[in-house]
Amino acid sequence: MTVSIEEIASTTASLNPATFYNQQGVIDTPLVFSEHLSERCQCQVYLKCEHLQNTGSFKIRGATAAMLSLSSDNKQKGVLTASSGNHGAATAKAAQALSIPVTIYVPTTINAAKEKKIVDCGAQLIKVEGATEKAEQAAAHDAKTQGRTYISPYNDLNVMAGQGTLAVEIDQQLPEVDTIFASVGGGGMIGGLGCTFKSKSDSPTIVGCWPQSAPTMLECMKAGKVVEVKEKETLSDGTAGGLDSGAITLPICQQVIDVTVTVTESEIAQAMKLVYDHHGWIIEGAAGVALASLLKTSTKYQGKNVVVILCGGNIPEQKFHEVISL
Repeated sequence: MTVSIEEIASTTASLNPATFYNQQGVIDTPLVFSEHLSERCQCQVYLKCEHLQNTGSFKIRGATAAMLSLSSDNKQKGVLTASSGNHGAATAKAAQALSIPVTIYVPTTINAAKEKKIVDCGAQLIKVEGATEKAEQAAAHDAKTQGRTYISPYNDLNVMAGQGTLAVEIDQQLPEVDTIFASVGGGGMIGGLGCTFKSKSDSPTIVGCWPQSAPTMLECMKAGKVVEVKEKETLSDGTAGGLDSGAITLPICQQVIDVTVTVTESEIAQAMKLVYDHHGWIIEGAAGVALASLLKTSTKYQGKNVVVILCGGNIPEQKFHEVISL
């Protein structure tokens, strides 16, 4: 299955704000100007605060859009999904709002904060040994045998369209945006927002950001196909993991990502500390990746209006303080 930029952008545009926002839990998050980062980078730096989103990450956008697209019959049968945490909590929250039965498959390594968010929304939790992709494979298999809908964390047109609402908001909040920095895992977020921007004639530069320890999508983009990438442990656990063999996000990412950047674990930690020191926010590693990428390449964007997507804040507080104290 393949999808086009226009198809994803059109689906994003078709989402009804009256049902997408508020009632289902999605909020229009603030875009905050950072004086310190702007002075440091010599450009106008704005932070898109998805760590303040309901469930603590952007994932509720895609989950809500996917839930709203279901037929009445499929809503009644219920859904399955898999996630290392953020997508699971988002799907559980959206399902709760719509009274849809939901089962979330997670790796046994899921952190306690993310597990609690899923369970608190009333979802059934099933733990699977191995990496996140093992949980995804188990959930997809069981959904097929049970006749229920499987909602991928990223490999789904409606999920990507939901993430595309980020671009709609940014365009309204900062019409003159020049560059967007976003971390990349499965490619749903950067693919969705990238399609919305690229469907216009004056698209900003889209910068894809990865930890050097886990650059799976980047390596797949270079290879032109899904390949297995041996990843190392990373602070950016939200972007770690392999891709589905038929991931619709791969060709989309190849089309919408203009620039790629990789950063070290120490650069990620330093970015997380900067946000905490100057804004008082706790952000997770995946959000640190995007800011670290700007800090590393800021000389290329002097004088520009730059948006950094702070994609989530779901990290145990103790672990966060351990990270920034190193």
